[in-house]
Amino acid sequence: MVNLAAAYAHAGLRVLAIDMDPQGNASTALGIRHAEDIPSVYDVLEGRLTMEDVRHPCPEFPNLDVIPSSLSLAGAEMELVEVPDRTLLLKQALKRTLTTGEQRYDYVIIDCPPSLGLLSLNALCAVTGVLVPLQAEYYSLEGLSQLMRAITMVQEHYNPELQVIGLLITMFDRRTRLSKEVFDRVKEGYPEATLETTIPRSVRIAEAPSHLQTVLTYDPQGMGSVAYREAALEISQRISGSDLDANEESETRSS
Repeated sequence: MVNLAAAYAHAGLRVLAIDMDPQGNASTALGIRHAEDIPSVYDVLEGRLTMEDVRHPCPEFPNLDVIPSSLSLAGAEMELVEVPDRTLLLKQALKRTLTTGEQRYDYVIIDCPPSLGLLSLNALCAVTGVLVPLQAEYYSLEGLSQLMRAITMVQEHYNPELQVIGLLITMFDRRTRLSKEVFDRVKEGYPEATLETTIPRSVRIAEAPSHLQTVLTYDPQGMGSVAYREAALEISQRISGSDLDANEESETRSS
């Protein structure tokens, strides 16, 4: 998610990134501190603060705003279980930001936790498009059909506007048969959804978060940066050819 958000910001677009994963990896990679004493998306879901109150500009991209995560999110699912419209909390907060806030965004990208709980459900109810990154490994294939069924369930019961933007193969190694086989299997099962762009297995991509950066700034000319810029372009072309609202895009991860 963070590298796609950076790719759009690098292209001059205004981007809002929302970190819904309690681990806060997206916040870290975008250079935003996240701790329990720092206002975060958790406070937004609890109704104490607005997104404007907890929003931070990314140090590397002034046109990329970040709503950070918090470890407190780990207990949010239990805390919010009795709240009315608990699946729509993020959607309502985001709608207020997009309709009444001073800032306008070309893309809103949400990073989800790897589990399909209340946090991910809030994200899927708040957007019109979902992007599924898949590592080029067989374990990813095992969870893909389950994830796609879950997305269908959300479409049927919660968010009929939700569409699958695409499936993005990551950690792709052209030298190995395994990567090609996984890509071919995904392409065979979901020919329309699978993106042609793949993200290579790269040490630079893995190193970037430890330097509080995305690969776009850590290794601007590297193959990882090039691949993410190409993926961002392909995704934009898909969105422009559909009915998706450019202000409501999401990335979700499969476990």
